[in-house]
Amino acid sequence: MEYQKLAIPDVVLLTPKVFGDERGFFMETFRQSEFEKHCGNYEFVQDNHSSSTKGILRGLHYQHQKPQGKLVRVVKGEVFDVAVDMRQSSPTFGKWVGAYLSADNKRMLWVPPGFAHGFLVTSESAEFVYKCTDYYNPGDEYSLLWNDETVGVEWPQIDCEVVLSEKDGAGLLFSDAPPFLKNIFS
Repeated sequence: MEYQKLAIPDVVLLTPKVFGDERGFFMETFRQSEFEKHCGNYEFVQDNHSSSTKGILRGLHYQHQKPQGKLVRVVKGEVFDVAVDMRQSSPTFGKWVGAYLSADNKRMLWVPPGFAHGFLVTSESAEFVYKCTDYYNPGDEYSLLWNDETVGVEWPQIDCEVVLSEKDGAGLLFSDAPPFLKNIFS
């Protein structure tokens, strides 16, 4: 596995070694000891799987009292995946990074606790799977407005309208979203 720190160094792009032949392929998607060496000492407690069609944008979500780190990947199709630093004491507070994740490139993204996270489906459909470091807590979830001008995520242009849930369409502006006051996650 190759581990690449992005412009926000706590967010890491993982590229697995893929062994393939005419029968198909094999790859290791997670090894605790290597993950800890490159990303930190985290324990995963929940796995999730979602399916979406082109133009669906999910996010930008985060939990404030029980923040989740997420190790995300795509097993069908392609998404543009985004992490926004919500840690007020961080030098990258309010900055974002993004990466294309697809079934073809088999890349994964580590989004640590303290970040808002979301993705836009850029293929006809996509299946998105991810491991979480804490349990989903619906009463603690916030949605940062996907197109907040202060953050300025540069979402890719697609040939259809972006579709949001009601909750995500009513997301908070960055200036109104509760930040993490201490950078206790790195």
